[in-house]
Amino acid sequence: MYSHLEDYIYKLFKSIGITKPTDLEMKLIAKKLGVNITYDENKLFRLDNEVSLKKGSKVQEWIEFAHEVCHYLRHCGNQLNMHPLFRQLQEYQAEYFAYHFCVPTFMLDRLFNYTIRDIMNIFNVDYDFAVRRLEIYRNRHMNQPVIWFNR
Repeated sequence: MYSHLEDYIYKLFKSIGITKPTDLEMKLIAKKLGVNITYDENKLFRLDNEVSLKKGSKVQEWIEFAHEVCHYLRHCGNQLNMHPLFRQLQEYQAEYFAYHFCVPTFMLDRLFNYTIRDIMNIFNVDYDFAVRRLEIYRNRHMNQPVIWFNR
């Protein structure tokens, strides 16, 4: 059984034709979501449909993109005017969203006998990110009864 976030990401990706790890391409997804990517060396931010990233490796940019897409899709308001605790909540949500966006559960479910290195290569994420994502996945899905159905 998927969580609300896992279902949300599954439906989002399905709606834009993202079905396998090779489809997880930042510029393609941005275009399909109507997001413009810009680069700013000083800060990351999202304003309307613009996502600003720091120039970095493809891995860093992919993870930052996922974080900022969460703000674009799921948050509203100006964080500068928010109570610090609410801003902190939004940042936590965006970080958690990024794990599921970069390494979607429905794609992980299709893999067998994989290593952390496999996750890094398949999903274009770094070691720490892959380790944390697998912890989240295993904590959520490995202790549940198996229910077979087609997605």
